[in-house]
Amino acid sequence: MSIEDLKKARIITALVTPFKEDGSINFEALPKLIEHLLAHHTEGLIIAGTTGESPTLTHEEELELFEAVQNIVKGRVPLIAGIGTNDTRDSVEFAREVDKFGGFVAGLAVTPYYNKPTQEGLYQHYKAIAEASNLPIIVYNVPSRTVSGLTVETTLRLAQLQNIIGIKDCTGIESLTHLVENAPKDFLIYTGEDGQAFHAKAIGAQGVVSVAAHTNGDDFYEMFAALDKGNLEKAAQIQRQLLPKIEALFSVTNPAPLKTVLNYQGFEVGSLRLPLVACTEQEKAVILSFFED
Repeated sequence: MSIEDLKKARIITALVTPFKEDGSINFEALPKLIEHLLAHHTEGLIIAGTTGESPTLTHEEELELFEAVQNIVKGRVPLIAGIGTNDTRDSVEFAREVDKFGGFVAGLAVTPYYNKPTQEGLYQHYKAIAEASNLPIIVYNVPSRTVSGLTVETTLRLAQLQNIIGIKDCTGIESLTHLVENAPKDFLIYTGEDGQAFHAKAIGAQGVVSVAAHTNGDDFYEMFAALDKGNLEKAAQIQRQLLPKIEALFSVTNPAPLKTVLNYQGFEVGSLRLPLVACTEQEKAVILSFFED
């Protein structure tokens, strides 16, 4: 798999990490889940991202997870490794390690959290990661979780760096519009908000890095196919029908609702690691009411 393969991917799923009752990774649950995703139009996978509860995974667990997913996927879709932390040195070292590990088309690096860097600090952080190895880097801009966020201007500066190939952006359609219009043509632009997938694709973004593709990959595929054919009415109808399910999946901190649905559907992804907790019974009832048809 190469960058050229990644350029064809419109629906990239941010993979959950299944856990057993004792809190260890449930590697046995991965094949069924991944085969389901690939059968329902997942065109790329992110491993050990936010949805994968990366802050609670040890370094060794992440490497074990990388190997397990690679052995299941066997090169059928591009794989992206979550590599970013709020420590530039650690992110640099992990990028180098993943590059040597092999099997990944890119690394996803979240904007540093808690430290609250300036725009120049964010730029230098990503520049250091990008220059550390040959691993292509995708920037992950999600200020709702990190506090600090990249401005459009800083993102466009980063887009000029040779080894920064794209962005997963969660700041809204206005920012995406500016990026689509002004970034280099080969710069990959994804929305990280499922609810904005229709709008992002319509304005020219690559597609979506999705949580809801775990449960509704076919809907995203049909919506994008309709947009590609110019059938705006059909695409908009799919968006309207899909939105309530997306809202349910984010009604409690991700990935708690997603794991509720996947467990209900028989994928045995288990619970979450603290400080995240499972949905309450009341929350589960409301969430599952959107997935019982």
